[in-house]
Amino acid sequence: MGVTVKDIARVAGVSTATVSRALRGFESVAPEIRDHVLEVARRLDYVGSPAAAALSTGRTGSIGIITPFVDRLAFQRMLTGIERELRDTRTDFLIYCTGDPSDPHPVPPHQRLARRVDGFLVLSLSAESPDLEKILQLRMPITMFGSRGPWTSSVQIDDRGGAAIATEHLISRGHRRIAAIYGRDAESAAVLEHDRHLGFCDAMDRAGLERDPRLLVPGEYTMAGGARAMARLLDVDEPPTAVFAFSDEMAYGAIRVMTERGLRPGRDVAIIGYDGHEMSELLDLSTISVPFEEIGATAARSLLEDIHGRTQRPGTTMLPTQLIARGTT
Repeated sequence: MGVTVKDIARVAGVSTATVSRALRGFESVAPEIRDHVLEVARRLDYVGSPAAAALSTGRTGSIGIITPFVDRLAFQRMLTGIERELRDTRTDFLIYCTGDPSDPHPVPPHQRLARRVDGFLVLSLSAESPDLEKILQLRMPITMFGSRGPWTSSVQIDDRGGAAIATEHLISRGHRRIAAIYGRDAESAAVLEHDRHLGFCDAMDRAGLERDPRLLVPGEYTMAGGARAMARLLDVDEPPTAVFAFSDEMAYGAIRVMTERGLRPGRDVAIIGYDGHEMSELLDLSTISVPFEEIGATAARSLLEDIHGRTQRPGTTMLPTQLIARGTT
């Protein structure tokens, strides 16, 4: 049988009511008594009941994370920031991966998560996504990254501006025939990808450059996809002299194909990525650096403030990107 509140009260020399209030963080318990109770609970390896805590406090001590993909480097870096922010708050998280919008969802996220969490972090999904319709209607605390819905807080980066900077960097190097490797088809594209495409178009249009549809190819946000996309681009009658890959991972695959064909990145074909992954420095890849860990931490902090009633009204926090020019451009 596990350790109970009565066991803690007996060892700590206080009442069970005091133990209960101390474990739940009530300010009516003196700090020295609360610290003493918590130390006894740790020593006895006490594990509280989440269900009981939810009944007594109205909170589950958990948040839900909803995202299209969990195998992307960007998500992993955001998760690092989220975990860092939650580590000392005794808050757990549940992850729900929606996958491609065209995939069937037998159990939608609101049925899986609504009764198990105090709020939601929504990463890289549009507020208009069918996966979020019921979640937004719950009017629970929600913080979004990359989009914003009614009654939600948000953390954003200027992806449109960052993509324009990446494209303008290539243009400033004298390139006029510029290709773009995007992630997926338009129907299933995440909101961030859409903004990056808009930024690419903005820069090309401002420079009066033609956007050849043959130079816009999908790379599935993977190294293998980036390799396939680069092979397609090099087989065009008039190949591009520069490539903007919407993620560093796709740029890695593109660089591999270049070298296999005897081309030197930055000399024969310029290429710039997006995200600022640490491996980019090893490959001398120019990139737009995105502070994903800080995005995750900021979003988690915003959600916790909302859950605990410390937010006056939903707001938007904008975080900057940074151009890092290296040898590939």
